[in-house]
Amino acid sequence: MSDPPQANAAAPVSAGAAPGAGHPRGERSGRRLQRQLSWDSLLRHAGLPVVVALSAVLNTHRLSQNGYANIFYSAGVKSMLRSLHNFLFVSFDPGGLVTVDKPPLALWVQVASAKVFGFSPLSLLLPEAIAGVLAVALLYVVLARRLGAAAAFAGSLALAVFPSFVAVSRDNGVDPVLILLLLLACSLALRASETGRWRTLVGCGVVVGLAFNTKTLAAYLVVPSIALGFLVCAPGSLRRRVSQLLVAGVAMAVVSFAWIAVVELTPASKRPYVGSSTNNTEIGLTFEYNGLGRVEGQTGGPNSILVRPGAYVPSARERAVDAAARAASRGHPSPPIPTNPPLNPALKPAPSSPPKVTKGREKNPIPFGESPRPLRLFGKGLGDQAGWLLPLALFGLIGLLALVLLDRRPQAQPQEAPATALGRRDPRLATALVLGGWFVVEAAVLSLSKGIVHPYYVSALAPSTGAMAGAGAFAFVKLARGRHRLWGLAVLALALGSTLIVQVVLMHRENYMEWFVPVLVVGSTVAFLAVLALRRLAAPGIALAFLLLLVVPTAYASTTWLAPVEGTFAAAGPKADAGPGGYGVNAHDMAIGTALANYVITHKPGSRWALLSVASDTSSPLILMGLDAGALGGYSGTDPAVDGPRLAQMVASGQARYVLLGGEYSLRGGNLATKAVLRACKELAPSQWRSPVAYPYGLVLFDCAGDEKALAAAG
Repeated sequence: MSDPPQANAAAPVSAGAAPGAGHPRGERSGRRLQRQLSWDSLLRHAGLPVVVALSAVLNTHRLSQNGYANIFYSAGVKSMLRSLHNFLFVSFDPGGLVTVDKPPLALWVQVASAKVFGFSPLSLLLPEAIAGVLAVALLYVVLARRLGAAAAFAGSLALAVFPSFVAVSRDNGVDPVLILLLLLACSLALRASETGRWRTLVGCGVVVGLAFNTKTLAAYLVVPSIALGFLVCAPGSLRRRVSQLLVAGVAMAVVSFAWIAVVELTPASKRPYVGSSTNNTEIGLTFEYNGLGRVEGQTGGPNSILVRPGAYVPSARERAVDAAARAASRGHPSPPIPTNPPLNPALKPAPSSPPKVTKGREKNPIPFGESPRPLRLFGKGLGDQAGWLLPLALFGLIGLLALVLLDRRPQAQPQEAPATALGRRDPRLATALVLGGWFVVEAAVLSLSKGIVHPYYVSALAPSTGAMAGAGAFAFVKLARGRHRLWGLAVLALALGSTLIVQVVLMHRENYMEWFVPVLVVGSTVAFLAVLALRRLAAPGIALAFLLLLVVPTAYASTTWLAPVEGTFAAAGPKADAGPGGYGVNAHDMAIGTALANYVITHKPGSRWALLSVASDTSSPLILMGLDAGALGGYSGTDPAVDGPRLAQMVASGQARYVLLGGEYSLRGGNLATKAVLRACKELAPSQWRSPVAYPYGLVLFDCAGDEKALAAAG
């Protein structure tokens, strides 16, 4: 790792002459300088294309096998394409009954892509993959400006191969767009810290507000480090800096809550129910389910599944018959999907050849990290997704701060500011405070949150981890070459030692590339001894160790190519649970869905909802097939979106007729509407709608036509 060019370097040497020419020691120094400059030039010209190409390959290779991936979001995008009303309020279903449980921005990007290129799996997946690649490129630019090409190459490379980051970039969730926006906010914050310009800092606030409209309060985890970096490093008086931060904060708040204000000011009868909220407000969703509940604990977390009275519980016979059908299907193709086209031309047949999944995968996804504790990020569910480089990033932050405190030489500043001899205007200090502070806050929140922490949440650690790993490599080289060599060697030893221990433990726990352990340990030891022996070997030695530490994470990230992504819990690893691809359900369940859809569309369905299920994931594949389905209880099946009287009105007006109980999340208890259906509506035997199995586990179809009064009374 070489140093960035300094703005206050010595006067240029005449062409063809090296410093100290004519003296043996001077000639050796000149040759070393020329080699250093040649490596710098190579990285400046080739570094960015290399990391961008690597990121693009990791994010897009065999991407189409993922199908619609997260079918909840995919169904929502398809529904939003149906009308401007659905688009504005991010409706999950075509009829506009319940919304998606996230803000709109990332989904709007997917809607725009589908509008331009047509609705297909790739038109939904590619925007997220591209956002991941852009984040890698942006981190390179941010680090190159302040720490040089070598640090930029190292940091962006670490981001590109971060396993969880690659996994979410191959899914159609909201996280890649969130990461890209937060990196852009950090870039603007660093620029504002260097120039002190009002518009740059206000622009930073606007971008954080856009990130808020991607994943609500998760966007604000970057705010403390941005505020600290600007307050410490920006030019001007303290009063001016505080005033600028306040104005930027106002801009951030206005942008953050602009869309929420539109929803809140719209009468509830004129818009869909706010999915996953308890009070039909985006404010409630933002600060409860999607906000403080994730930190303080909430229903739906690792140890709190609520089952309400009135939930449909399959009988022993249904369980036995369905289990037998599933067992029989393991040795043979799943129950055949009808070869004839569906009766409704709008319904799309299921894929005829679902992708094969590598053996040895987990049967069920890991939905949560371990219990809150300081080392949670290295535990089951999170460690293999993020832990590989966390010690290197932590000691990289320490090394960068040590370099700032110990190095007294003048540092290069942006063109608008003169070079300064250390102090709070040092751009390296701003980098450590903004990006390093983000790393500390993100790691602390993920480690100590008591609510829902899914494994893919650790993808938010990727940019700051990569930045501090690259900055640390830069700092280690500077310290190992300079006057404070002992400090540099000590921090380097701690960084390499702790990272080696973590990687070896993870490799053994995951039974992954254990053959590489001797190569990793011996190679890193040799690299450290080289740095210890000779100052001039600091850069090549640290570069060798850094690249060795990236080998296993890179290979682990590439395992996402081996099978379709699990759309809800995207994860890397050869044993991670894989998704079915296609419409997000296996052929067995798709055959049942096809039979259901063909029945309801040929037996006078509702004009607005052909079929209503308990929870969204039961309706999602049907919506993707082309059926106008909806969910009475939103994503979790428990939203109080509809009660008996409301459902009775929907049936009486001809908007709805058929209700499907059971399916995803049905054992959480449903809501008042599902309870009313159990009491009032007519159950249809599976033979009536030609189910492929006699008793499909947990799925019971009800016909509510003519039962409006009973529905209203029951609910």
